Amino acid sequence: MKYVPSDLEIAQAHQMKPITEIAKSIGLSEDDIDLYGKYKAKINLDVLRKFNDRPQGKLIDITAITPTPLGEGKTVTTIGLTQGLGKIGKKVITTLRQPSMGPVFGIKGGAAGGGYSQVVPMEDINIHFTGDIHAVEAANNLLAAMIDTSILLGNPLHIDPMTVMWNRVLDTNDRALRDIVVGLGGKENGYPRQTGFDMAVASEVMAVLALADSLPDLRMRLGRMIVAYTYDGNPVTAEDLKAAGAMTVMMKEAIKPNLVQTLEGQACIMHAGPFANIAHGQSSVLADKIALRLADYVVTESGFGSDLGMEKFMDIKCRQSGLRPSCVVLTCTIRALKMHGGLGNVVAGRPLPEELTKENLAALEKGCANLIHHINIASSYGIPVVVSINRFTPDTDAEVALVRKMALEAGALGAYPITVWADGGAGAVELAEAVAAACEKPADFQLLYPDDLNIKEKIEVLAKRIYNADGVVYEPLAERKIKQFEALGLGHLPICMAKTHLSISHDPNMKGLPENYIFPIRDIRASVGAGFLYPLAGAMRTMPGLGSKPAAHKVDIDDYGRTVGLF
Repeated sequence: MKYVPSDLEIAQAHQMKPITEIAKSIGLSEDDIDLYGKYKAKINLDVLRKFNDRPQGKLIDITAITPTPLGEGKTVTTIGLTQGLGKIGKKVITTLRQPSMGPVFGIKGGAAGGGYSQVVPMEDINIHFTGDIHAVEAANNLLAAMIDTSILLGNPLHIDPMTVMWNRVLDTNDRALRDIVVGLGGKENGYPRQTGFDMAVASEVMAVLALADSLPDLRMRLGRMIVAYTYDGNPVTAEDLKAAGAMTVMMKEAIKPNLVQTLEGQACIMHAGPFANIAHGQSSVLADKIALRLADYVVTESGFGSDLGMEKFMDIKCRQSGLRPSCVVLTCTIRALKMHGGLGNVVAGRPLPEELTKENLAALEKGCANLIHHINIASSYGIPVVVSINRFTPDTDAEVALVRKMALEAGALGAYPITVWADGGAGAVELAEAVAAACEKPADFQLLYPDDLNIKEKIEVLAKRIYNADGVVYEPLAERKIKQFEALGLGHLPICMAKTHLSISHDPNMKGLPENYIFPIRDIRASVGAGFLYPLAGAMRTMPGLGSKPAAHKVDIDDYGRTVGLF
């Protein structure tokens, strides 16, 4: 087995190109970027006008089967395919979400890839980067402060404190802040009320940043965010509180996409990072639109599986932006498919169960029901589908052959094993050639549902066609909220389902292809600034906690001032 150093060792040993060289390689001058040191830059939005007459490249979306808690290497695949396309001579850019420090110091890790399929500078990307998440945090919390101040100082908008739904946010996992009381200590400290903190990347401000296509659009979206209701039941927005202008000023640098590079010198535009199981889980519209004018191929990724991130990519991001993909790449692993076939109990932070490292064709074939369903989901949008098998050392040739056979029978154009973690772009050449060919095939892009369906009709389309449920049941709170949102004229908005990523269903324990069940909706909320409604199915956390052995335990500085222990 080939020895591969740690992600951090690889990143620190790599000699990066100055970011001005990367910019030049995709046609950007120094006037088109703002430097953040030698190896990072922000791209000025003027480039959209500058290159508006150029033809657009091919947009490729990377998605996945239902993952184990360990993840199946979707970001590694995205970067590896980008490097593979570079190996076969294609002009390519990858667009990625930027990582939150919560998972970085928690258990999941960062979002810069791994092994020899990384984007760099890895340490900077994972810790603070260019400050975009801090800007989101500051803008969000300014609005929260203005809400509490308005209630305390005469309450001119007649806000009902019991209806305030705007939480403060923090870019750290901290379960102690999930449910808190503010305004204690006397009248001068505010009106006492129960509230809480969310992760910064769960803020609607982050979802807005990812979907805005200009600074004026950002300003408009921030202004229409609903944060509370009056005693008469009317919505109160950030515009009503006169907060949207100041928030936009705080975000005017954050809206510029960030430019970094892969280990093999391709450009990476990394921008925004909304949650995928609560928000829409995509990098920014602006990143994609800029990249499509600068490259022949743009490789992006959507959070989690096709039932979550890819569905939201199609039905929210593409619906709002006009973007149209040319190909979907569905990432899978042998270990995850065997888990869906009934083997092992995968727990983050614990060794992989031994039975998942041994050949078991029967369990694998059973677990391929999950793969087939995800192929069907992707194909339903009228886009060519290619399967990528992220190969690990214990995977046998017979197992790989079985997955390839079943993927082809399910309608994928092909299924290709990759070894990009160990081999970089060279480990994805066959996949790259197949994806480039798929991009030339005709696509008949279609959304899952039209805007004019009502809220329940949209939810039921998702439940039956994407989550394989027999129907939907609504709790009384969800029923009341649906009626309220329809009355407010919000029924035209698309649905952004908040559910577990560990199952096609609402229940993380339902593996494989769940069937013969009813999909439950307990609540529904409105992200009017982002432009979607998000029903809640099952228990969803917007503020994670740290484990007994968080990744933070391993991170330190050595005698030479270098970071150690970061992946």
